[in-house]
Amino acid sequence: MKTTVAIVDDHELMAKALSGLIQKFDDYEVIFECFGGEDLIRKFTLGMIPEIVLLDIHMPNMDGYEVAQWLSANRPSVKILALSMNDKEDSIIKMLRNGAKGYLLKGCKTYELKEALDAMRLKGVYYSEFVTGQLVKSLSPGAVKEPAEILSLNDREKTFIKLASSDLTYVEIADKMCVSPRTVDGYRESVFVKMDVKSRVGMVIKAIKLKLVDVV
Repeated sequence: MKTTVAIVDDHELMAKALSGLIQKFDDYEVIFECFGGEDLIRKFTLGMIPEIVLLDIHMPNMDGYEVAQWLSANRPSVKILALSMNDKEDSIIKMLRNGAKGYLLKGCKTYELKEALDAMRLKGVYYSEFVTGQLVKSLSPGAVKEPAEILSLNDREKTFIKLASSDLTYVEIADKMCVSPRTVDGYRESVFVKMDVKSRVGMVIKAIKLKLVDVV
């Protein structure tokens, strides 16, 4: 049977174009397109439940972050593949924490979209090289078996990780921790080394996997 897909994008032409493209993939069927979060929720209440939701982030009234949060709370079995022009790490982190299982840039190639859908269908997650690089292994089931303690994180570093897993800037984190920005830079460098990551996004992904932070 084909995997069912829904597309949520406030740009109708984009939604229609994506739908036409995905319909050409043998293993997938687009059951509807909608142009906002409220429209998606209405369709869900009518029993139109896809297996994968291809979700735009920047939409009026109810944005992709809110939609992802609603889906995670009400339909956790539905896999969310975020699709955005935004390559900023705070946007990626926020979508991950709100329940997205994949993140794809709108400038991707057709084969990358197909790869993303295949990964979501078969593995449940997809993160491109842009998002994760070597960190995709940390999302695979069973890939991280050690308890967080084995990383030798102290309490201040754990606090830093939790704050850095939000949309706070490093300066704002320093203010909340009552330390200087330079001290926060030290926490960041230490945590990156201990967690074997190279970016804030990578740190958040691994922190979620290790249950150091909660998914919203």
